[in-house]
Amino acid sequence: MTTIARALATAAFLLAAGTPIHAQSPQHAATQFLPIKNEPAPKLFVDQPLPRPLITRGVAIIPYRAENFRILPIFGASATDVSPRAGHLHVSIDDLPWRWADAGGTGAIVLTGLPPGEHKVLIEIATPEHEVLGGKVVKFTVPAIDSAR
Repeated sequence: MTTIARALATAAFLLAAGTPIHAQSPQHAATQFLPIKNEPAPKLFVDQPLPRPLITRGVAIIPYRAENFRILPIFGASATDVSPRAGHLHVSIDDLPWRWADAGGTGAIVLTGLPPGEHKVLIEIATPEHEVLGGKVVKFTVPAIDSAR
């Protein structure tokens, strides 16, 4: 059987079967192309920094993920009606009076250059108008790294 004949036979079989290849369950019905009514509350999950980069280089890579919330670079009142819900993160270190917004949605906060010792990082989920919806604190120790390595 030639390649073209095989492809046609496969296509005919799939059409005759009449069953969709990707059935949608109710939990997968949400899409970024349609508004969601009664959206569930957003949830933020934050893990401890990855051990290897912290121990070997003093770099804190803190994984996070959000449910029912997309991390996007959108800000201001007009962005509050976006559905599915979207916003950004606020990140602060060691109770310092400043913080920054992370809108990249990379799934990790990366901190370098922290001095050796105990540190506390607060990661908050925020609306496009900077209303904080919740947050998580991560505590860890940056070891003294021997620069002769």
